[in-house]
Amino acid sequence: MSLASQTPPAPAPARGGFLKGFALSMGVVALILAAAMGGALDDIAGAAAQARPHAPDLARLTQLPPVIQVHLYTALAALALGGVLMAVRKGRAFHRVAGWVWVALVSVTAGSTLFITSLNHGSWSFIHLFTGWTLIILPLAVLWARRREVARHRRAMMGLFYGGFAINLIIAFIPGRTMWSLFFG
Repeated sequence: MSLASQTPPAPAPARGGFLKGFALSMGVVALILAAAMGGALDDIAGAAAQARPHAPDLARLTQLPPVIQVHLYTALAALALGGVLMAVRKGRAFHRVAGWVWVALVSVTAGSTLFITSLNHGSWSFIHLFTGWTLIILPLAVLWARRREVARHRRAMMGLFYGGFAINLIIAFIPGRTMWSLFFG
Protein backbone atom coordinates (compact mmCIF):
# COMPACT_ATOMS: atom_id res chain seq x y z
CA MET A 1 0.00 0.00 0.00
CA SER A 2 1.41 3.41 -0.91
CA LEU A 3 1.52 6.42 1.38
CA ALA A 4 -0.79 8.32 -0.95
CA SER A 5 -3.60 5.84 -0.37
CA GLN A 6 -3.14 6.08 3.43
CA THR A 7 -3.30 9.86 3.55
CA PRO A 8 -6.80 11.03 4.50
CA PRO A 9 -8.48 13.32 1.98
CA ALA A 10 -8.23 17.06 2.56
CA PRO A 11 -11.28 18.49 4.31
CA ALA A 12 -13.82 20.20 2.10
CA PRO A 13 -13.68 23.99 2.17
CA ALA A 14 -16.09 25.56 4.63
CA ARG A 15 -19.33 26.68 3.04
CA GLY A 16 -21.36 29.67 4.05
CA GLY A 17 -18.42 32.03 4.61
CA PHE A 18 -19.57 34.27 1.79
CA LEU A 19 -23.15 34.38 3.09
CA LYS A 20 -22.01 35.16 6.62
CA GLY A 21 -19.73 37.90 5.33
CA PHE A 22 -22.47 39.29 3.11
CA ALA A 23 -25.00 39.29 5.97
CA LEU A 24 -22.50 41.02 8.24
CA SER A 25 -21.73 43.60 5.54
CA MET A 26 -25.42 44.30 5.00
CA GLY A 27 -25.87 44.79 8.75
CA VAL A 28 -22.97 47.24 8.89
CA VAL A 29 -24.33 49.15 5.89
CA ALA A 30 -27.78 49.30 7.52
CA LEU A 31 -26.24 50.71 10.72
CA ILE A 32 -24.23 53.28 8.76
CA LEU A 33 -27.31 54.31 6.80
CA ALA A 34 -29.39 54.59 9.96
CA ALA A 35 -26.72 56.71 11.68
CA ALA A 36 -26.19 58.92 8.62
CA MET A 37 -29.86 59.52 8.09
CA GLY A 38 -30.72 60.29 11.71
CA GLY A 39 -34.25 61.71 11.93
CA ALA A 40 -34.82 61.22 8.21
CA LEU A 41 -35.77 57.59 8.93
CA ASP A 42 -39.16 58.73 10.22
CA ASP A 43 -39.73 60.68 6.99
CA ILE A 44 -38.70 57.66 4.92
CA ALA A 45 -40.96 55.35 6.90
CA GLY A 46 -43.86 57.76 6.40
CA ALA A 47 -43.24 57.98 2.65
CA ALA A 48 -42.93 54.19 2.38
CA ALA A 49 -46.23 53.74 4.23
CA GLN A 50 -47.97 55.97 1.67
CA ALA A 51 -46.32 54.34 -1.36
CA ARG A 52 -48.51 53.28 -4.24
CA PRO A 53 -46.50 51.07 -6.62
CA HIS A 54 -47.07 51.64 -10.35
CA ALA A 55 -45.40 50.96 -13.69
CA PRO A 56 -42.31 53.10 -14.25
CA ASP A 57 -43.08 56.70 -15.17
CA LEU A 58 -41.33 56.81 -18.55
CA ALA A 59 -42.06 60.53 -19.02
CA ARG A 60 -40.17 61.26 -15.80
CA LEU A 61 -37.37 58.96 -16.96
CA THR A 62 -36.84 60.98 -20.15
CA GLN A 63 -36.63 64.20 -18.11
CA LEU A 64 -33.68 62.97 -16.05
CA PRO A 65 -30.25 64.45 -16.76
CA PRO A 66 -28.29 62.42 -19.35
CA VAL A 67 -25.67 61.28 -16.81
CA ILE A 68 -28.39 59.76 -14.60
CA GLN A 69 -29.97 58.07 -17.63
CA VAL A 70 -26.58 56.58 -18.61
CA HIS A 71 -26.06 55.45 -15.02
CA LEU A 72 -29.51 53.89 -14.81
CA TYR A 73 -29.38 52.08 -18.17
CA THR A 74 -25.87 50.70 -17.69
CA ALA A 75 -26.69 49.62 -14.12
CA LEU A 76 -29.81 47.77 -15.26
CA ALA A 77 -27.93 46.12 -18.14
CA ALA A 78 -25.08 45.13 -15.79
CA LEU A 79 -27.58 43.75 -13.29
CA ALA A 80 -29.26 41.60 -15.97
CA LEU A 81 -26.01 40.42 -17.55
CA GLY A 82 -24.47 39.80 -14.12
CA GLY A 83 -27.41 37.56 -13.24
CA VAL A 84 -26.80 35.55 -16.40
CA LEU A 85 -23.07 35.34 -15.66
CA MET A 86 -23.75 34.05 -12.15
CA ALA A 87 -25.95 31.30 -13.61
CA VAL A 88 -23.84 30.05 -16.53
CA ARG A 89 -20.81 27.79 -16.48
CA LYS A 90 -17.61 29.69 -15.86
CA GLY A 91 -14.45 29.71 -17.96
CA ARG A 92 -16.12 29.23 -21.32
CA ALA A 93 -15.94 31.66 -24.22
CA PHE A 94 -19.35 33.14 -23.37
CA HIS A 95 -18.24 33.80 -19.79
CA ARG A 96 -15.12 35.61 -20.95
CA VAL A 97 -16.84 37.74 -23.62
CA ALA A 98 -19.88 38.55 -21.47
CA GLY A 99 -17.53 39.22 -18.56
CA TRP A 100 -15.71 41.91 -20.53
CA VAL A 101 -19.07 43.46 -21.48
CA TRP A 102 -20.08 43.37 -17.80
CA VAL A 103 -16.80 45.02 -16.77
CA ALA A 104 -17.42 47.78 -19.34
CA LEU A 105 -20.99 48.30 -18.13
CA VAL A 106 -19.93 48.43 -14.47
CA SER A 107 -17.08 50.81 -15.31
CA VAL A 108 -19.48 53.22 -17.02
CA THR A 109 -22.02 52.82 -14.21
CA ALA A 110 -19.43 53.57 -11.53
CA GLY A 111 -17.73 56.30 -13.56
CA SER A 112 -21.01 58.11 -14.17
CA THR A 113 -21.61 58.41 -10.42
CA LEU A 114 -18.64 60.75 -10.21
CA PHE A 115 -20.80 63.27 -12.09
CA ILE A 116 -24.00 62.66 -10.09
CA THR A 117 -23.88 65.06 -7.18
CA SER A 118 -27.34 66.62 -7.27
CA LEU A 119 -28.56 64.66 -4.23
CA ASN A 120 -25.93 66.28 -2.01
CA HIS A 121 -26.17 69.82 -3.43
CA GLY A 122 -23.16 69.55 -5.72
CA SER A 123 -20.84 67.41 -3.63
CA TRP A 124 -20.23 63.71 -3.20
CA SER A 125 -22.03 61.68 -0.56
CA PHE A 126 -21.15 58.55 1.40
CA ILE A 127 -22.70 56.52 -1.44
CA HIS A 128 -19.73 57.51 -3.58
CA LEU A 129 -17.59 55.24 -1.39
CA PHE A 130 -19.10 52.38 -3.41
CA THR A 131 -17.78 54.07 -6.55
CA GLY A 132 -14.25 54.14 -5.21
CA TRP A 133 -14.50 50.53 -4.05
CA THR A 134 -15.80 49.44 -7.47
CA LEU A 135 -13.15 51.35 -9.41
CA ILE A 136 -10.42 49.69 -7.30
CA ILE A 137 -11.78 46.13 -7.13
CA LEU A 138 -12.95 45.82 -10.74
CA PRO A 139 -9.50 46.08 -12.38
CA LEU A 140 -8.04 43.85 -9.67
CA ALA A 141 -10.68 41.20 -10.40
CA VAL A 142 -9.78 41.34 -14.10
CA LEU A 143 -6.09 41.07 -13.23
CA TRP A 144 -6.77 38.04 -11.02
CA ALA A 145 -8.71 36.35 -13.83
CA ARG A 146 -5.86 36.96 -16.27
CA ARG A 147 -3.40 35.51 -13.74
CA ARG A 148 -5.69 32.48 -13.31
CA GLU A 149 -6.28 33.30 -9.63
CA VAL A 150 -9.81 32.01 -9.93
CA ALA A 151 -10.77 32.07 -6.24
CA ARG A 152 -9.77 35.74 -5.85
CA HIS A 153 -11.48 36.64 -9.12
CA ARG A 154 -14.66 34.84 -8.08
CA ARG A 155 -14.79 36.51 -4.64
CA ALA A 156 -14.20 39.96 -6.10
CA MET A 157 -16.78 39.62 -8.86
CA MET A 158 -19.39 38.09 -6.57
CA GLY A 159 -18.72 40.86 -4.07
CA LEU A 160 -19.18 43.50 -6.75
CA PHE A 161 -22.31 41.88 -8.10
CA TYR A 162 -24.10 40.89 -4.91
CA GLY A 163 -22.66 43.46 -2.56
CA GLY A 164 -22.42 46.41 -4.89
CA PHE A 165 -25.64 45.93 -6.77
CA ALA A 166 -27.75 44.63 -3.88
CA ILE A 167 -26.72 47.42 -1.52
CA ASN A 168 -27.00 50.13 -4.16
CA LEU A 169 -30.35 48.83 -5.36
CA ILE A 170 -31.68 49.15 -1.82
CA ILE A 171 -30.26 52.67 -1.57
CA ALA A 172 -31.73 53.59 -4.97
CA PHE A 173 -35.24 52.85 -3.72
CA ILE A 174 -35.06 55.12 -0.65
CA PRO A 175 -38.10 57.45 -0.81
CA GLY A 176 -37.27 60.70 -2.54
CA ARG A 177 -34.59 59.21 -4.79
CA THR A 178 -34.95 58.82 -8.57
CA MET A 179 -35.88 55.12 -8.63
CA TRP A 180 -38.45 55.68 -5.89
CA SER A 181 -40.08 58.47 -7.89
CA LEU A 182 -40.16 56.35 -11.06
CA PHE A 183 -42.03 53.48 -9.41
CA PHE A 184 -43.82 54.99 -6.38
CA GLY A 185 -43.93 58.79 -6.80
